Amino acid sequence: MAGVQDQLEIKFRLTDGSDIGPKAFPAATSVATLKESVLAQWPKEKENGPRTVKDVKLISAGKILENNKTLGECQSPLCDIPGGVTTMHVVVQPPPLEKDKQTW
Repeated sequence: MAGVQDQLEIKFRLTDGSDIGPKAFPAATSVATLKESVLAQWPKEKENGPRTVKDVKLISAGKILENNKTLGECQSPLCDIPGGVTTMHVVVQPPPLEKDKQTW
């Protein structure tokens, strides 16, 4: 039975309300790996998609997830429903503005 609990079903909700997934991930999966999965599965027809993992923020249970944490470490007790799907919200940071354009 432990093998079932080690897998978490996750779907990624994009800002326009569409979803990527759900897909099963082991509890030992890092947040950085989840972000790589989002990048790989990002719909090509959507504008302003992320270019790198640094452009992506994942939010679960109201918390921004850190790259070095695992799914198991980030899992909320509210999401501990057997057979349930956890929804993580995806936020894409816009590229930073060029600093040399602003002169004081």
